[in-house]
Amino acid sequence: MMEYEYTLFKTESDFRERCCGGSLWCIRDVCGIVCAILTWLLILYAEFVVMSVILVPNSHTVFGVVNVVVFQFCAFLAVTSHLKTMFTDPGAVPKGNATKESIKRMGFREGQVIFKCPKCCSIKPDRAHHCSVCQRCIRKMDHHCPWVNNCVGENNQKYFVLFTFYIAAISLHSLFLAIDTFLTCIKHEWKECTTYSPPATVVLLLFLMFEGLLFFIFTTVMLGTQVQAIWNDETGIEQLKKEEARWTKKSRWKSIQAVFGRFSFLWFSPFATPVAKYKNESDLYAV
Repeated sequence: MMEYEYTLFKTESDFRERCCGGSLWCIRDVCGIVCAILTWLLILYAEFVVMSVILVPNSHTVFGVVNVVVFQFCAFLAVTSHLKTMFTDPGAVPKGNATKESIKRMGFREGQVIFKCPKCCSIKPDRAHHCSVCQRCIRKMDHHCPWVNNCVGENNQKYFVLFTFYIAAISLHSLFLAIDTFLTCIKHEWKECTTYSPPATVVLLLFLMFEGLLFFIFTTVMLGTQVQAIWNDETGIEQLKKEEARWTKKSRWKSIQAVFGRFSFLWFSPFATPVAKYKNESDLYAV
């Protein structure tokens, strides 16, 4: 069992200052930034078509009001989850801390085996992997996702799961609304169907159907892989590399709680931050 020199942090900001640099987490990757902006534009397009083409003409009905509320609510949570995933430190290991002074301060015994990352010069905790895009070692790194311009790791996996869940929800919702509107317009021979001309309406609805179907399939698959990884307490990289489990696997319920916290409706809220896992800097390297 490792021996540690415990130094309690007074506040969460002290912990972030020591371990994360204390600044806003944002990856300066051109591809990731473009993908993130494209994600916002696609959501904005769905917002435009669903609201102006489909729901506004039916805003005087119960059907229209209910769908406006449901769609806007899920879209808001989807965007919020995306931003939280993008700007949350995924679990970066302090960079350049593999010095003799740091090792001594953390209380590692002489002759004790520790792993050092040659790329970011950090003491590499168990289950951490180096991300070439973030240029950091990330604890429990699942994968680097360009759509959120960030790694999915220990600290932001909940937000990524919520992002895929709410995108899948609004994709399915918009697909249903587009198909229903398209069939209704055909039935009424495009008379008083929408405020737009029939050719423009057809193009807008067809592209919305294509977008909704594509992203529903994509995000549902991603959601499924994330749930499976959490359920089995095994990250995507560990599954891909078929790494032998050197850690003590949690029970399935404990593994879910490690990501989402204790069961409550806050599981579905991107505003609820999971409970901090570390009280001390040395806890980062506990195995």
